[in-house]
Amino acid sequence: MEAGSPSRLLFADSDWDFAKLSRTYEAIEEIAADDLRLDTYPNQLEIISAEQMLDAYSSVGMPLMYRHWSFGKHFLYEAQLYRKGLRGLAYEIVINSNPCIVYLMESNTMALQAVVTAHAAFGHNHFFKNNYLFRQWTDAGAILDYLDFAKSYIARCEERHGLEAVEAVLDAAHALMDQAVFRYRRPPRLSSEKEREGLREKLEYEERTYNDLWRTLPVPKNEEEREEADRGAAERKKKLNLPEENLLYFLEKNSLVLEPWQREILRIVRVIAQYFYPQRQTQVMNEGCATFVHYTIMNALYDKGRIGDGAMLEVLQNHSNVVFQPSFDDPRYGRINPYALGFDMMQDICRITTDPTDEDRDWFPDIAGNGDWRATLLDAWANHRDESFILQYLSPALIRKWRMFVLADNASETHYEVASIHNERGYSKIRSALARSYDIGMSRPDIQVADVDLLGDRHLRLEHNVKDGLLLDDATRDQTLRHIRRLWGYAVSLAGVDAETGALLYERSSNQITD
Repeated sequence: MEAGSPSRLLFADSDWDFAKLSRTYEAIEEIAADDLRLDTYPNQLEIISAEQMLDAYSSVGMPLMYRHWSFGKHFLYEAQLYRKGLRGLAYEIVINSNPCIVYLMESNTMALQAVVTAHAAFGHNHFFKNNYLFRQWTDAGAILDYLDFAKSYIARCEERHGLEAVEAVLDAAHALMDQAVFRYRRPPRLSSEKEREGLREKLEYEERTYNDLWRTLPVPKNEEEREEADRGAAERKKKLNLPEENLLYFLEKNSLVLEPWQREILRIVRVIAQYFYPQRQTQVMNEGCATFVHYTIMNALYDKGRIGDGAMLEVLQNHSNVVFQPSFDDPRYGRINPYALGFDMMQDICRITTDPTDEDRDWFPDIAGNGDWRATLLDAWANHRDESFILQYLSPALIRKWRMFVLADNASETHYEVASIHNERGYSKIRSALARSYDIGMSRPDIQVADVDLLGDRHLRLEHNVKDGLLLDDATRDQTLRHIRRLWGYAVSLAGVDAETGALLYERSSNQITD
Protein backbone atom coordinates (compact mmCIF):
# COMPACT_ATOMS: atom_id res chain seq x y z
CA MET A 1 0.00 0.00 0.00
CA GLU A 2 1.39 3.42 -0.94
CA ALA A 3 2.65 5.60 1.95
CA GLY A 4 0.42 8.59 2.57
CA SER A 5 -2.58 7.00 0.83
CA PRO A 6 -5.99 7.96 2.23
CA SER A 7 -6.40 4.62 3.99
CA ARG A 8 -3.22 5.20 6.03
CA LEU A 9 -3.91 8.81 6.98
CA LEU A 10 -5.04 9.46 10.52
CA PHE A 11 -7.18 12.33 9.22
CA ALA A 12 -7.72 13.88 5.81
CA ASP A 13 -9.38 17.21 6.60
CA SER A 14 -9.30 19.93 9.24
CA ASP A 15 -12.46 18.91 11.14
CA TRP A 16 -11.95 16.81 14.23
CA ASP A 17 -14.14 14.26 15.93
CA PHE A 18 -13.53 11.88 18.80
CA ALA A 19 -12.76 8.92 16.55
CA LYS A 20 -9.98 10.91 14.83
CA LEU A 21 -8.69 12.13 18.17
CA SER A 22 -8.59 8.59 19.52
CA ARG A 23 -6.64 7.01 16.66
CA THR A 24 -4.29 10.00 16.45
CA TYR A 25 -3.63 9.77 20.18
CA GLU A 26 -2.78 6.06 19.83
CA ALA A 27 -0.36 6.76 16.96
CA ILE A 28 1.34 9.55 18.92
CA GLU A 29 1.53 7.38 22.04
CA GLU A 30 3.25 4.58 20.12
CA ILE A 31 6.03 6.88 18.88
CA ALA A 32 6.37 8.60 22.28
CA ALA A 33 6.81 5.30 24.12
CA ASP A 34 8.70 3.17 21.62
CA ASP A 35 10.89 5.72 19.84
CA LEU A 36 11.39 8.57 22.33
CA ARG A 37 11.16 6.31 25.43
CA LEU A 38 8.89 8.77 27.23
CA ASP A 39 7.44 7.80 30.61
CA THR A 40 4.14 9.58 31.30
CA TYR A 41 1.19 9.67 33.66
CA PRO A 42 -2.13 8.42 32.24
CA ASN A 43 -3.74 11.20 30.20
CA GLN A 44 -7.17 12.73 30.54
CA LEU A 45 -8.00 14.88 27.49
CA GLU A 46 -10.87 17.36 27.75
CA ILE A 47 -12.27 19.60 25.01
CA ILE A 48 -13.20 23.07 26.21
CA SER A 49 -14.63 26.28 24.75
CA ALA A 50 -13.01 29.71 24.56
CA GLU A 51 -15.06 30.80 27.58
CA GLN A 52 -13.83 27.82 29.58
CA MET A 53 -10.25 28.51 28.51
CA LEU A 54 -10.60 32.08 29.77
CA ASP A 55 -11.97 30.71 33.03
CA ALA A 56 -8.95 28.38 33.30
CA TYR A 57 -6.67 31.40 32.72
CA SER A 58 -8.27 33.26 35.59
CA SER A 59 -7.80 30.41 38.08
CA VAL A 60 -4.09 29.86 37.27
CA GLY A 61 -4.94 26.99 34.94
CA MET A 62 -6.28 24.66 37.63
CA PRO A 63 -9.49 22.65 37.20
CA LEU A 64 -10.54 23.36 40.80
CA MET A 65 -9.89 26.61 42.62
CA TYR A 66 -11.36 28.62 45.47
CA ARG A 67 -13.07 31.93 44.78
CA HIS A 68 -11.26 35.25 44.95
CA TRP A 69 -12.00 38.64 43.40
CA SER A 70 -8.60 38.72 41.64
CA PHE A 71 -9.56 35.69 39.54
CA GLY A 72 -12.67 37.50 38.27
CA LYS A 73 -10.62 40.59 37.51
CA HIS A 74 -8.14 38.51 35.53
CA PHE A 75 -10.99 36.81 33.65
CA LEU A 76 -12.51 40.14 32.56
CA TYR A 77 -9.11 41.48 31.49
CA GLU A 78 -8.28 38.44 29.35
CA ALA A 79 -11.81 38.23 27.93
CA GLN A 80 -11.75 41.88 26.85
CA LEU A 81 -8.40 41.48 25.06
CA TYR A 82 -9.60 38.28 23.37
CA ARG A 83 -12.90 39.72 22.14
CA LYS A 84 -11.18 42.80 20.75
CA GLY A 85 -8.76 40.58 18.86
CA LEU A 86 -5.75 41.93 20.76
CA ARG A 87 -4.74 38.55 22.18
CA GLY A 88 -5.33 34.94 21.23
CA LEU A 89 -5.87 32.01 23.54
CA ALA A 90 -3.57 29.11 24.28
CA TYR A 91 -4.11 26.02 22.16
CA GLU A 92 -4.01 23.91 25.31
CA ILE A 93 -3.47 23.89 29.06
CA VAL A 94 -1.82 20.96 30.80
CA ILE A 95 -1.94 20.24 34.53
CA ASN A 96 0.75 18.48 36.56
CA SER A 97 -1.52 15.84 38.06
CA ASN A 98 -2.01 12.09 38.00
CA PRO A 99 -3.86 11.52 35.72
CA CYS A 100 -2.40 14.37 33.67
CA ILE A 101 -5.26 16.65 32.57
CA VAL A 102 -4.94 18.25 29.13
CA TYR A 103 -7.45 20.87 27.96
CA LEU A 104 -7.79 21.17 24.16
CA MET A 105 -9.58 24.08 22.51
CA GLU A 106 -12.69 23.03 20.57
CA SER A 107 -11.84 25.59 17.87
CA ASN A 108 -8.53 23.86 17.02
CA THR A 109 -8.23 22.10 13.69
CA MET A 110 -7.49 18.38 13.69
CA ALA A 111 -3.84 18.99 12.77
CA LEU A 112 -3.52 21.40 15.67
CA GLN A 113 -5.20 18.95 18.05
CA ALA A 114 -2.53 16.41 17.06
CA VAL A 115 0.29 18.90 17.69
CA VAL A 116 -0.96 19.97 21.12
CA THR A 117 -1.65 16.36 22.12
CA ALA A 118 1.97 15.45 21.38
CA HIS A 119 3.17 18.70 23.01
CA ALA A 120 1.16 18.56 26.22
CA ALA A 121 -0.03 14.99 26.77
CA PHE A 122 3.43 13.54 26.15
CA GLY A 123 6.08 16.32 26.22
CA HIS A 124 4.92 18.23 29.30
CA ASN A 125 3.53 15.08 30.88
CA HIS A 126 6.91 13.29 30.69
CA PHE A 127 8.70 16.33 32.07
CA PHE A 128 6.28 16.67 34.99
CA LYS A 129 6.64 13.00 35.92
CA ASN A 130 10.42 12.70 35.61
CA ASN A 131 12.10 16.04 36.38
CA TYR A 132 13.68 16.00 39.84
CA LEU A 133 12.15 19.32 40.92
CA PHE A 134 8.60 18.13 40.32
CA ARG A 135 9.35 14.76 41.90
CA GLN A 136 10.79 16.46 44.99
CA TRP A 137 8.42 19.39 45.46
CA THR A 138 5.02 18.29 44.12
CA ASP A 139 2.61 15.41 44.60
CA ALA A 140 0.83 14.95 41.28
CA GLY A 141 -1.40 12.23 42.70
CA ALA A 142 -2.74 14.39 45.55
CA ILE A 143 -3.07 17.89 44.07
CA LEU A 144 -6.60 17.50 42.66
CA ASP A 145 -7.97 16.16 45.95
CA TYR A 146 -6.21 18.96 47.82
CA LEU A 147 -7.67 21.62 45.52
CA ASP A 148 -11.12 20.11 46.03
CA PHE A 149 -10.59 20.35 49.79
CA ALA A 150 -9.29 23.95 49.50
CA LYS A 151 -12.25 25.09 47.42
CA SER A 152 -14.84 23.59 49.75
CA TYR A 153 -13.03 24.70 52.90
CA ILE A 154 -12.80 28.33 51.84
CA ALA A 155 -16.44 28.26 50.73
CA ARG A 156 -17.41 27.05 54.23
CA CYS A 157 -15.28 29.82 55.77
CA GLU A 158 -17.14 32.40 53.66
CA GLU A 159 -20.49 31.08 54.91
CA ARG A 160 -19.38 31.04 58.55
CA HIS A 161 -17.18 34.14 58.83
CA GLY A 162 -18.31 36.33 55.95
CA LEU A 163 -16.92 37.05 52.51
CA GLU A 164 -15.01 40.19 53.56
CA ALA A 165 -13.19 38.46 56.42
CA VAL A 166 -12.07 35.61 54.19
CA GLU A 167 -11.02 37.93 51.36
CA ALA A 168 -8.92 40.01 53.78
CA VAL A 169 -6.91 36.91 54.71
CA LEU A 170 -6.62 35.79 51.09
CA ASP A 171 -5.51 39.26 49.98
CA ALA A 172 -2.72 39.26 52.54
CA ALA A 173 -1.70 35.67 51.74
CA HIS A 174 -1.66 36.31 47.98
CA ALA A 175 0.53 39.37 48.50
CA LEU A 176 3.13 37.07 50.12
CA MET A 177 2.98 34.14 47.67
CA ASP A 178 6.44 34.86 46.26
CA GLN A 179 7.81 34.61 49.81
CA ALA A 180 5.69 31.55 50.64
CA VAL A 181 7.91 28.77 49.30
CA PHE A 182 10.74 26.67 50.67
CA ARG A 183 13.65 27.16 48.27
CA TYR A 184 16.52 25.49 50.09
CA ARG A 185 14.91 22.71 52.12
CA ARG A 186 12.06 20.30 51.70
CA PRO A 187 8.67 21.51 52.93
CA PRO A 188 7.76 20.08 56.34
CA ARG A 189 5.24 17.29 56.35
CA LEU A 190 1.64 18.27 56.87
CA SER A 191 0.89 18.08 60.58
CA SER A 192 -1.92 15.93 61.93
CA GLU A 193 -5.12 17.33 63.34
CA LYS A 194 -3.90 16.49 66.87
CA GLU A 195 -0.65 18.41 66.33
CA ARG A 196 -2.53 21.42 64.95
CA GLU A 197 -4.82 21.41 67.98
CA GLY A 198 -1.83 21.34 70.35
CA LEU A 199 -0.23 24.26 68.53
CA ARG A 200 -3.48 26.24 68.68
CA GLU A 201 -3.74 25.75 72.46
CA LYS A 202 -0.09 26.82 72.92
CA LEU A 203 -0.63 30.01 70.92
CA GLU A 204 -3.86 30.81 72.77
CA TYR A 205 -2.02 30.43 76.11
CA GLU A 206 0.76 32.78 74.97
CA GLU A 207 -1.83 35.30 73.83
CA ARG A 208 -3.59 35.23 77.21
CA THR A 209 -0.33 35.67 79.12
CA TYR A 210 1.02 38.50 76.96
CA ASN A 211 1.55 41.76 78.82
CA ASP A 212 1.88 45.03 76.92
CA LEU A 213 4.43 46.22 79.51
CA TRP A 214 7.06 44.21 77.59
CA ARG A 215 7.23 47.13 75.17
CA THR A 216 8.46 49.44 77.93
CA LEU A 217 11.47 47.35 78.98
CA PRO A 218 14.65 49.45 78.97
CA VAL A 219 17.24 48.94 76.22
CA PRO A 220 20.41 47.17 77.54
CA LYS A 221 22.96 49.82 78.42
CA ASN A 222 26.16 48.16 79.54
CA GLU A 223 28.27 45.42 77.96
CA GLU A 224 27.01 42.68 80.27
CA GLU A 225 23.34 43.47 79.60
CA ARG A 226 23.96 43.59 75.84
CA GLU A 227 25.75 40.21 75.91
CA GLU A 228 22.86 38.69 77.86
CA ALA A 229 20.39 40.14 75.36
CA ASP A 230 22.43 38.72 72.47
CA ARG A 231 22.47 35.28 74.11
CA GLY A 232 18.71 35.46 74.53
CA ALA A 233 18.27 36.45 70.88
CA ALA A 234 20.48 33.56 69.74
CA GLU A 235 18.45 31.09 71.80
CA ARG A 236 15.20 32.54 70.40
CA LYS A 237 16.40 32.21 66.82
CA LYS A 238 17.53 28.64 67.37
CA LYS A 239 14.21 27.66 68.94
CA LEU A 240 12.22 29.30 66.12
CA ASN A 241 14.59 28.01 63.42
CA LEU A 242 15.44 31.52 62.27
CA PRO A 243 16.13 32.93 59.80
CA GLU A 244 13.02 31.60 58.04
CA GLU A 245 12.60 32.10 54.29
CA ASN A 246 8.91 31.09 54.08
CA LEU A 247 6.98 34.04 55.51
CA LEU A 248 3.53 32.46 55.23
CA TYR A 249 4.76 29.32 56.98
CA PHE A 250 6.21 31.37 59.83
CA LEU A 251 3.02 33.43 60.19
CA GLU A 252 0.85 30.32 60.05
CA LYS A 253 2.83 28.64 62.83
CA ASN A 254 3.64 31.60 65.09
CA SER A 255 1.10 34.41 64.72
CA LEU A 256 -0.84 34.89 67.94
CA VAL A 257 -3.79 36.73 66.41
CA LEU A 258 -4.89 34.29 63.74
CA GLU A 259 -7.80 31.94 64.30
CA PRO A 260 -7.50 28.28 63.23
CA TRP A 261 -9.50 28.85 60.01
CA GLN A 262 -7.22 31.75 59.07
CA ARG A 263 -4.14 29.58 59.62
CA GLU A 264 -5.63 26.92 57.36
CA ILE A 265 -6.13 29.50 54.60
CA LEU A 266 -2.48 30.53 54.87
CA ARG A 267 -1.54 26.87 54.63
CA ILE A 268 -3.70 26.45 51.49
CA VAL A 269 -2.10 29.44 49.76
CA ARG A 270 1.47 28.37 50.56
CA VAL A 271 0.82 24.76 49.46
CA ILE A 272 -0.41 26.08 46.09
CA ALA A 273 2.57 28.47 45.85
CA GLN A 274 4.92 25.55 46.50
CA TYR A 275 3.15 23.47 43.83
CA PHE A 276 3.91 26.09 41.16
CA TYR A 277 7.49 26.74 42.34
CA PRO A 278 9.17 24.12 40.06
CA GLN A 279 7.36 25.48 37.00
CA ARG A 280 8.96 28.88 37.46
CA GLN A 281 12.41 27.26 37.49
CA THR A 282 11.96 25.09 34.41
CA GLN A 283 10.14 27.13 31.78
CA VAL A 284 12.89 26.87 29.14
CA MET A 285 13.37 23.14 29.77
CA ASN A 286 9.67 22.30 30.10
CA GLU A 287 8.57 24.18 26.99
CA GLY A 288 11.70 23.11 25.11
CA CYS A 289 11.03 19.46 25.96
CA ALA A 290 7.37 19.68 24.88
CA THR A 291 8.22 21.55 21.67
CA PHE A 292 10.98 19.07 20.77
CA VAL A 293 8.62 16.16 21.44
CA HIS A 294 5.78 17.50 19.29
CA TYR A 295 8.17 18.40 16.46
CA THR A 296 9.82 14.96 16.51
CA ILE A 297 6.56 13.03 16.75
CA MET A 298 4.77 14.99 14.01
CA ASN A 299 7.72 14.53 11.66
CA ALA A 300 7.74 10.80 12.45
CA LEU A 301 4.02 10.57 11.66
CA TYR A 302 4.62 12.35 8.36
CA ASP A 303 7.53 10.06 7.49
CA LYS A 304 5.29 7.05 8.19
CA GLY A 305 2.62 8.44 5.88
CA ARG A 306 0.11 8.93 8.72
CA ILE A 307 -0.49 12.64 8.04
CA GLY A 308 -0.63 14.36 4.66
CA ASP A 309 1.22 17.28 3.13
CA GLY A 310 -1.46 19.84 3.94
CA ALA A 311 -1.63 18.82 7.58
CA MET A 312 2.16 18.88 7.84
CA LEU A 313 2.29 22.40 6.39
CA GLU A 314 -0.16 23.52 9.06
CA VAL A 315 1.91 21.76 11.73
CA LEU A 316 5.09 23.50 10.59
CA GLN A 317 3.37 26.89 10.41
CA ASN A 318 2.12 26.58 14.00
CA HIS A 319 5.49 25.26 15.13
CA SER A 320 7.23 28.25 13.53
CA ASN A 321 4.87 30.61 15.35
CA VAL A 322 5.67 28.91 18.66
CA VAL A 323 9.46 29.16 18.26
CA PHE A 324 9.54 32.62 16.65
CA GLN A 325 12.16 34.84 18.31
CA PRO A 326 12.07 38.57 17.46
CA SER A 327 15.49 40.22 17.35
CA PHE A 328 16.44 42.67 20.09
CA ASP A 329 15.65 45.70 17.90
CA ASP A 330 12.25 44.36 16.78
CA PRO A 331 9.25 46.24 18.29
CA ARG A 332 7.79 42.83 19.20
CA TYR A 333 10.80 41.85 21.32
CA GLY A 334 10.02 41.35 24.98
CA ARG A 335 12.41 38.66 26.16
CA ILE A 336 14.03 35.43 25.03
CA ASN A 337 11.29 33.06 23.89
CA PRO A 338 11.59 29.99 26.19
CA TYR A 339 10.08 27.75 23.49
CA ALA A 340 12.69 28.90 20.97
CA LEU A 341 15.71 28.66 23.27
CA GLY A 342 14.65 25.34 24.75
CA PHE A 343 13.88 23.77 21.36
CA ASP A 344 17.15 24.96 19.83
CA MET A 345 19.13 23.59 22.78
CA MET A 346 17.39 20.18 22.50
CA GLN A 347 18.17 20.03 18.78
CA ASP A 348 21.74 21.15 19.42
CA ILE A 349 22.20 18.29 21.91
CA CYS A 350 21.07 15.89 19.18
CA ARG A 351 23.68 17.37 16.83
CA ILE A 352 26.46 17.20 19.44
CA THR A 353 25.74 13.54 20.23
CA THR A 354 25.51 12.42 16.60
CA ASP A 355 27.67 14.78 14.50
CA PRO A 356 30.05 16.70 16.80
CA THR A 357 32.72 19.17 15.75
CA ASP A 358 36.14 19.42 17.35
CA GLU A 359 34.82 22.41 19.30
CA ASP A 360 31.94 20.28 20.63
CA ARG A 361 34.38 17.58 21.74
CA ASP A 362 36.35 20.18 23.69
CA TRP A 363 33.28 21.66 25.38
CA PHE A 364 31.20 18.50 25.85
CA PRO A 365 33.57 15.52 26.18
CA ASP A 366 30.98 13.42 28.05
CA ILE A 367 28.26 13.52 25.38
CA ALA A 368 29.95 14.52 22.10
CA GLY A 369 29.62 11.66 19.63
CA ASN A 370 27.99 9.23 22.07
CA GLY A 371 25.39 8.46 19.40
CA ASP A 372 22.44 8.27 21.81
CA TRP A 373 20.62 11.61 21.80
CA ARG A 374 17.53 10.03 23.36
CA ALA A 375 19.34 8.93 26.52
CA THR A 376 21.20 12.24 26.71
CA LEU A 377 17.97 14.25 26.51
CA LEU A 378 16.13 11.99 28.97
CA ASP A 379 18.97 12.48 31.46
CA ALA A 380 18.97 16.27 30.98
CA TRP A 381 15.18 16.51 31.33
CA ALA A 382 15.29 14.50 34.55
CA ASN A 383 18.22 16.14 36.33
CA HIS A 384 18.31 19.85 35.53
CA ARG A 385 16.46 23.12 35.93
CA ASP A 386 16.84 26.08 33.55
CA GLU A 387 19.88 27.56 35.26
CA SER A 388 21.94 24.35 35.39
CA PHE A 389 20.71 23.16 31.97
CA ILE A 390 21.93 26.33 30.25
CA LEU A 391 25.16 26.33 32.25
CA GLN A 392 25.95 22.78 31.16
CA TYR A 393 24.54 22.47 27.63
CA LEU A 394 24.55 25.88 25.90
CA SER A 395 27.16 25.49 23.15
CA PRO A 396 29.40 28.07 21.45
CA ALA A 397 27.71 27.11 18.15
CA LEU A 398 24.29 28.07 19.55
CA ILE A 399 25.68 31.27 21.09
CA ARG A 400 26.90 32.26 17.62
CA LYS A 401 23.58 31.29 16.02
CA TRP A 402 21.67 33.45 18.51
CA ARG A 403 24.29 36.23 18.32
CA MET A 404 24.47 36.43 22.10
CA PHE A 405 26.73 38.81 23.96
CA VAL A 406 26.97 40.33 27.44
CA LEU A 407 26.45 44.03 28.15
CA ALA A 408 28.11 45.59 31.18
CA ASP A 409 25.53 47.96 32.68
CA ASN A 410 27.24 50.18 35.23
CA ALA A 411 24.91 52.75 36.80
CA SER A 412 27.77 55.25 37.16
CA GLU A 413 28.55 55.16 33.43
CA THR A 414 26.65 56.96 30.67
CA HIS A 415 26.98 54.11 28.17
CA TYR A 416 26.89 50.33 27.90
CA GLU A 417 29.98 48.23 27.32
CA VAL A 418 30.06 44.94 25.40
CA ALA A 419 31.82 42.86 28.04
CA SER A 420 31.86 39.40 26.43
CA ILE A 421 32.18 38.48 22.75
CA HIS A 422 32.60 35.29 20.73
CA ASN A 423 35.87 33.89 21.96
CA GLU A 424 36.57 31.06 24.39
CA ARG A 425 36.46 33.23 27.51
CA GLY A 426 33.48 35.14 26.14
CA TYR A 427 31.45 31.96 25.53
CA SER A 428 31.87 30.94 29.17
CA LYS A 429 30.83 34.37 30.44
CA ILE A 430 27.85 34.56 28.11
CA ARG A 431 26.68 31.11 29.19
CA SER A 432 27.10 31.95 32.88
CA ALA A 433 25.32 35.30 32.52
CA LEU A 434 22.36 33.74 30.71
CA ALA A 435 22.15 30.92 33.28
CA ARG A 436 22.11 33.44 36.16
CA SER A 437 19.22 35.29 34.53
CA TYR A 438 17.13 32.13 34.95
CA ASP A 439 18.02 31.75 38.63
CA ILE A 440 14.88 32.94 40.40
CA GLY A 441 16.94 33.43 43.52
CA MET A 442 18.64 36.31 41.70
CA SER A 443 15.47 37.87 40.28
CA ARG A 444 13.12 37.63 43.27
CA PRO A 445 13.60 39.53 46.54
CA ASP A 446 15.23 37.48 49.29
CA ILE A 447 13.21 38.44 52.38
CA GLN A 448 13.44 36.38 55.56
CA VAL A 449 12.23 36.47 59.15
CA ALA A 450 15.32 37.58 61.07
CA ASP A 451 14.13 37.82 64.69
CA VAL A 452 11.10 38.06 66.97
CA ASP A 453 10.67 37.81 70.74
CA LEU A 454 7.37 36.00 71.25
CA LEU A 455 7.60 36.47 75.02
CA GLY A 456 8.66 40.12 74.75
CA ASP A 457 7.40 42.96 72.58
CA ARG A 458 6.64 40.59 69.66
CA HIS A 459 8.18 42.97 67.16
CA LEU A 460 8.64 40.95 63.95
CA ARG A 461 11.91 41.84 62.23
CA LEU A 462 12.32 40.98 58.55
CA GLU A 463 15.51 41.28 56.55
CA HIS A 464 15.84 41.93 52.83
CA ASN A 465 19.16 40.74 51.38
CA VAL A 466 19.73 43.35 48.67
CA LYS A 467 21.57 42.07 45.59
CA ASP A 468 23.18 44.35 43.00
CA GLY A 469 21.68 47.38 44.73
CA LEU A 470 18.12 46.52 43.63
CA LEU A 471 15.73 47.95 46.23
CA LEU A 472 12.02 47.30 46.62
CA ASP A 473 9.44 49.67 45.22
CA ASP A 474 8.35 51.94 48.08
CA ALA A 475 4.60 51.71 47.46
CA THR A 476 4.38 47.93 47.08
CA ARG A 477 6.82 47.43 49.97
CA ASP A 478 4.63 49.46 52.32
CA GLN A 479 1.46 47.78 51.08
CA THR A 480 2.96 44.36 51.71
CA LEU A 481 4.11 45.40 55.19
CA ARG A 482 0.50 46.32 55.95
CA HIS A 483 -0.58 42.81 54.97
CA ILE A 484 2.11 41.24 57.16
CA ARG A 485 1.12 43.53 60.05
CA ARG A 486 -2.50 42.40 59.64
CA LEU A 487 -1.53 38.73 59.81
CA TRP A 488 1.02 39.18 62.61
CA GLY A 489 -0.94 41.54 64.81
CA TYR A 490 2.06 43.47 66.17
CA ALA A 491 4.77 45.80 64.89
CA VAL A 492 6.67 44.65 61.79
CA SER A 493 9.88 46.15 60.41
CA LEU A 494 11.87 45.44 57.27
CA ALA A 495 15.60 46.15 57.04
CA GLY A 496 17.43 46.19 53.72
CA VAL A 497 20.96 44.79 54.07
CA ASP A 498 23.57 44.70 51.33
CA ALA A 499 24.13 41.01 50.51
CA GLU A 500 27.89 41.47 50.02
CA THR A 501 28.94 43.97 52.67
CA GLY A 502 26.19 43.56 55.29
CA ALA A 503 25.69 47.34 55.39
CA LEU A 504 22.24 48.59 56.40
CA LEU A 505 20.67 50.29 53.36
CA TYR A 506 17.22 51.12 54.72
CA GLU A 507 14.76 50.25 57.46
CA ARG A 508 11.01 50.59 57.34
CA SER A 509 8.50 49.90 60.10
CA SER A 510 4.78 49.26 59.87
CA ASN A 511 4.38 52.00 62.50
CA GLN A 512 5.63 54.52 59.93
CA ILE A 513 2.94 53.59 57.40
CA THR A 514 -0.37 55.39 57.44
CA ASP A 515 -3.45 53.68 56.02
